[in-house]
Amino acid sequence: MSQLNEEISSTPKVAFYTLGCKLNFSETSTIARSFQNDGYERVDFEETADIYVINTCSVTENADKQFKQIVKKALKTNPKAFVAAVGCYAQLKPEELAAVDGVDLVLGATEKFKLTEYIHQLEKKDHGEIHSCEIEDANFYVGSYSIGDRTRAFLKVQDGCDYKCTYCTIPLARGISRSDTLENVLKNAREIAAQGIQEIVLTGVNIGDYGKGEFGNKKHEHTFLELVQALDQIPGISRLRISSIEPNLLKNETIQFVAQSNAFVPHFHIPLQSGSNTILKKMKRRYLRELYQNRVEAIKSVMPHACIGVDVIVGFPGETDELFLETYHFLHSLNIAYLHVFTYSERENTEAALMEGVVPMDVRNKRSKMLRSLSVKKRRQFYESQLNTVRTVLFEGENKEGYIHGFTENYVKVKTPWNPELVNTLHTVQLTEIDQDGLMRMEFVNVEEAVN
Repeated sequence: MSQLNEEISSTPKVAFYTLGCKLNFSETSTIARSFQNDGYERVDFEETADIYVINTCSVTENADKQFKQIVKKALKTNPKAFVAAVGCYAQLKPEELAAVDGVDLVLGATEKFKLTEYIHQLEKKDHGEIHSCEIEDANFYVGSYSIGDRTRAFLKVQDGCDYKCTYCTIPLARGISRSDTLENVLKNAREIAAQGIQEIVLTGVNIGDYGKGEFGNKKHEHTFLELVQALDQIPGISRLRISSIEPNLLKNETIQFVAQSNAFVPHFHIPLQSGSNTILKKMKRRYLRELYQNRVEAIKSVMPHACIGVDVIVGFPGETDELFLETYHFLHSLNIAYLHVFTYSERENTEAALMEGVVPMDVRNKRSKMLRSLSVKKRRQFYESQLNTVRTVLFEGENKEGYIHGFTENYVKVKTPWNPELVNTLHTVQLTEIDQDGLMRMEFVNVEEAVN
């Protein structure tokens, strides 16, 4: 028995903090369940815990900097707590995390799901202990899903990436592309459905690559379309949502299937990264803007009410004013609903970090502001196009200043006065007006009267 375990209560408490993407949330939930299976009680991060686990991200510089603040917050609540770091940043820069005051354990990509084993073996130390692998060893798959703290569940179906985008560290942090077996994905989906959760969001690093590495080999045993078709048959799931998917991997067959499926909703999030073919080539993306435009048009032709979100990076090396304006005008012309704008930040061990044509930070920030303003306009236009339509809303579980919020199937955020009976329920509504916060007001409609 370690010193740590002697000091903690008969029912030790563990708390989690997740930075980054939906995939991280699904993995945090899976790690948390392993603690609960070992007799730990999970508590909120703001509460006093014996162990604090921080699931890190390295996609943006900001996520790196947040880590120290989160460690300080945990130790302020309990100075004797054991602090463990896992996730992408822990794989890429374990020494940096281990050197942060108060960090006891850093686990890399292959070790993070064995966290409870390492906790049993360790005492609190003056310097963090590292258990990290060479990323080539991250060649096996661990299934995950989030459950218990959300109206929706994030279901991990794929991990890693074989793409070599010049700005990205994810392949270094997560390894090669590999997939869960179709059988296990369906088993996890049934478990989620049995919990009464209404919506599942499919997540992974490159989910359109699903099927590669399903049984430890490179060939595709199943395709992403086959995954979608199989999930659509699972009873008890009201909604299935595809998270971010590469435009070159979003095939017409998938779009056509979603348009007439039982549960998949008309919402796509498709990374663009740049509207300039010159920059797309420098990024080593696997498509040009013409293909992206084709994907948007293909979706809208069969689902005119579909919501399409876009990832875009500004300030990439070599992005002149003219090339940025190519991106701006291209996005302006597309029938999309919102943008996720990322200001380019140099990442170690990437090709882009060594490229010429560095864009000054003040220029990057100015361009980012321009695209964020464009996103506000695009979202407003999309919401206006949805006025007076009849949609289905899934209500969330939080009381925000006397209102309950929810999302339509096509990702319009609505609000109505707080009513706890609405939590995690689906209702047919008519979208009536956009309020001063840019949210949609609504009126309930009898199902029999619902007409699009």
